[in-house]
Amino acid sequence: MAEHYFHLKANWPGLRNDVGTIETMNLKKEVSIPTEMDGPGIGTNPDEMLLGAAATCYIITLAAMMERSGVEKESLKMESIGVVDFSNGVVTYKKIIHKPEIILAEGMADKRNIVERLVEKAETSCMISRALQGNVVVTVEPSIK
Repeated sequence: MAEHYFHLKANWPGLRNDVGTIETMNLKKEVSIPTEMDGPGIGTNPDEMLLGAAATCYIITLAAMMERSGVEKESLKMESIGVVDFSNGVVTYKKIIHKPEIILAEGMADKRNIVERLVEKAETSCMISRALQGNVVVTVEPSIK
C-alpha cells in the first residue's frame, strides 16, 4: 500500500481573535475564527475547510464513478451546507448536507438509475466522509435532470 503525505504549516501570532496563516503546496490562506463565533472572520476557518474537504472529495469521487460507469454529463455542480451546533458551551460539527445537481448529457436518460446509486455510493466511498463517519452525519440531497 502506498502512503501519501500532505504537509501544512500554520502560524498563529496572537490570541483567540487574532489572524493566522496556513500554507500547503497549493494553498496559502489567512485563517481566523468566523464572525458567527465572535471572531474577526478574516480569511477562512476550520469549519469552512472541513466543509470544503468533504465537498471536494465527494464531488471528485462522484465524477470519477460516473466516468467509470460510462455516464456522460452536461454539468455537475454542488452546494454543500455545514451545520455547527453551539449548545451547552460546546461547539460541535453536527452535519454536512451535499446537494449535487447533475444534468445528464443527451442520450443518458437510461442511466438515471445508475446515477441515483452512484450519488449515494460516492458519499460512502469518499475518504473524507469515511474519516468523519461516527462523528459528523453526511447526507446527500441530489437533483438529477
